[in-house]
Amino acid sequence: MSRSAGCCQKTLHYVFDYETTKTLVIPNIGVGCIFRFTQLLVLLYVVGYVCVVQKAYQDTDSVISSVTTKVKGFAYTNTSDMDPRFWDGADYIIPPQGDHSFFVLTNMVVTPKQTQSRCPELPNPSTTCVDDCDCIEGRTDTRGNGIQTGLCVNYSQTVQTCEVLAWCPLEIDTQIPEPAMLAAAENFTVLIKNSVTFPKFNVHRRNILPHINSSYLKRCEFNRKTDPDCPIFRLKHILSEAGEDFQDMAVKGGVLGIIIDWSCDLDWWARKCVPKYSFRRLDNKHPVNNVAPGYNFRFAKYYKTPDGEETRTLIKAYGIRFDVIVFGTAGKFGIVPTIVNLGAALAFLSLLPAVSDWFMLTCLSKKHYYSQHKVTYLSEDTEAESISMATSYGTR
Repeated sequence: MSRSAGCCQKTLHYVFDYETTKTLVIPNIGVGCIFRFTQLLVLLYVVGYVCVVQKAYQDTDSVISSVTTKVKGFAYTNTSDMDPRFWDGADYIIPPQGDHSFFVLTNMVVTPKQTQSRCPELPNPSTTCVDDCDCIEGRTDTRGNGIQTGLCVNYSQTVQTCEVLAWCPLEIDTQIPEPAMLAAAENFTVLIKNSVTFPKFNVHRRNILPHINSSYLKRCEFNRKTDPDCPIFRLKHILSEAGEDFQDMAVKGGVLGIIIDWSCDLDWWARKCVPKYSFRRLDNKHPVNNVAPGYNFRFAKYYKTPDGEETRTLIKAYGIRFDVIVFGTAGKFGIVPTIVNLGAALAFLSLLPAVSDWFMLTCLSKKHYYSQHKVTYLSEDTEAESISMATSYGTR
């Protein structure tokens, strides 16, 4: 046989050799304890955390939700800026309907009897002037109130500003009423109707639970201890649950979240698939870095005078916007996730002998002796001995 043929035969010998596990029984209490302890940790993780806590044996589905709200309450104001006024839901809920949100008016700056005419612009670095040359006819400023006419007129005895074509008199919003004009809004109540669906499981739920009847709904009010299932919330209590004071927040407004959590286990506790409510403030309230705090917008009410002139009352509205945030996941036993997680558990267990072998061949004092008996090197000269060792199931 030539040398090249021998090399080729030896290469094929190593390529097509079959390797099987050689079992080595080691009477070492330390190695045995580590092996069993690691097995226990894997079983606790798979059974305790994955199966019990994470419910990995379940198939899951996300919630699809719809929300409607209805606010009720009354207030009365009597200020120098406007005539005495009675307020109901049609006045302070703006707009009447919202997408998963509603706004409650709590404070305002009112500019009554505005007409389209000419008047001095409010003083600021870009509107103050000395003569007409400082004012450009037709110029507009997004931070201003109208279109400049090109004239420089007296704003006061000491200040001149550019004249503008606008709704006059101009709004002055530097002084916000404090306390809030509609402080009584803290006693308003809101009914939240929330319907959810888990389409994968064909499960439908409402936050108005089956045991709630119309008589109970007329007299109940949400309380985390006594009435946790009532869908009617007092605004003061909502802010209190969020850690806020209603009267403080009512001055400049803000954004508050009403969070409804539908996390349901549909295997054994389908009847316990009920909403859990929580509340938190969503806008920035940092005491130092808090530019443009609160929440506000403007709207106007238009009128016609007896001689046909159009006038309006401009209202800069401050208030609290309530965002209803619905989320949740339902879980139900599924054969596919069960098999996947069972396979993962078996894979973890199959790695334990490799970990124990590494510890045995690396850390023990007799590692060279264990390595000598664990690993078998095959050669042409010792083929018979190798076959005998490969068929044996263990040594002690």
